[in-house]
Amino acid sequence: MKTTRRNLLKSSAGVGVVAGFPVIVPSSVFGADAPSNCITIGGIGTGGMGKANLHEFIHKKGTRVLAVCDVDKNHLAQAKARVDRRYENTDCTTYTHFEELLARDDIDAVFHALPDHWHGLVCVAAANAGKDIYGQKPLARTIKEGRAIVDAVERNGVIWQTGSQQRSDQRFRMACELALNGRVGKIIHAEVGLPSGSGGGKANPIPIPEGLDWDRWLGPAPKQPCRNFGRGGPHFNWRWRRDFSGGQITDWSGHNIDIAHWGLGLDRTGPVEISGNGTFSDTDFFNIITQFNFDLNYANGELIKVSSSYPLGVRFVGEEGWIFVGRGRINASHPSILKNPIASNEIHLYQSPGHEQNFLDCVRNRKETLCPAEVGHRSISAGLLGEISIYTGRTLKWDPETETILDDPAASALLTRSYREPWVI
Repeated sequence: MKTTRRNLLKSSAGVGVVAGFPVIVPSSVFGADAPSNCITIGGIGTGGMGKANLHEFIHKKGTRVLAVCDVDKNHLAQAKARVDRRYENTDCTTYTHFEELLARDDIDAVFHALPDHWHGLVCVAAANAGKDIYGQKPLARTIKEGRAIVDAVERNGVIWQTGSQQRSDQRFRMACELALNGRVGKIIHAEVGLPSGSGGGKANPIPIPEGLDWDRWLGPAPKQPCRNFGRGGPHFNWRWRRDFSGGQITDWSGHNIDIAHWGLGLDRTGPVEISGNGTFSDTDFFNIITQFNFDLNYANGELIKVSSSYPLGVRFVGEEGWIFVGRGRINASHPSILKNPIASNEIHLYQSPGHEQNFLDCVRNRKETLCPAEVGHRSISAGLLGEISIYTGRTLKWDPETETILDDPAASALLTRSYREPWVI
């Protein structure tokens, strides 16, 4: 119905009918910013990265943020104030339960910026509610959750954009196009650098901060006291606890393994063999892998080497040179490599007008985004397999078609996780 309404408005071409006579209607009524033609948006998770996403969406033409949701009423008040200030009214509705926001028929799309352990539940629910979704990376905390998200997105025909925004950066696209088009010869391997370490500290138990629904923050994670994860509350260093995330491996694999996949043509598959080693946090509470090395071997012979000792970024190493790309920089073994433009008959990758804008364009035209759910899933799956290999201390054999670990029940058990009652996906 919403798509039909928009198409009807566009086809009307600014002509309305009053009492049976055609009249000229101001263009603002039918333009992209007209209330009847705007993409209406709800935000779930408005602290940290959620603030940045909210800022982007409230300033995009043809959009209207109608509601925000957060389990921390302080975050919620700040988000509402920002939205209301932008639209010069007090109309933004607030929720502490995402289910209430998703139940609104007048919301077309949602963005989320939640701790990793919440991604599977919220994203599957949003897809089942028929909402188009801009979902932060990593796509999910486990591979089984990621597959559930992909299946829900495809089953419901909704548009998905993974928040792997490096794909919308011209430098990363350039590096991948140069690698795909043989500018450094046959690729020997790709080196993926991720950060090392964790936030450290003791994460001492604290009284639940005023305005925070701590039980709801935990959601499907094991019940436990509220803690000071840094900056006096639970909103900062949660990533260094396995109940909620996987440290830098899960934080950055969705960025840099994602770019390696893009530049090697591996977007919709996964490795067949994974081996790694690492060291672990030695604090009483934080328990993630802090330093690591793991290799991802693919069926076509490609090799991706991931390490916390490499520079942060991706290096494509070929028989005739190398290309390195990171945030804000790109260089190569010889300057001429970067000055050799891609010809019209060579491989050209998806060019984005900006990550959020690409999502909004695809909401309107129903085409696939730059980083759809399947692609985001495959990127983080590779990192999660590296994590499992390090925790088990074993080389894994992986079938990327069936998404199963072969002949290793203990490792296979780590493809999913238990949810605290009453949560189910």
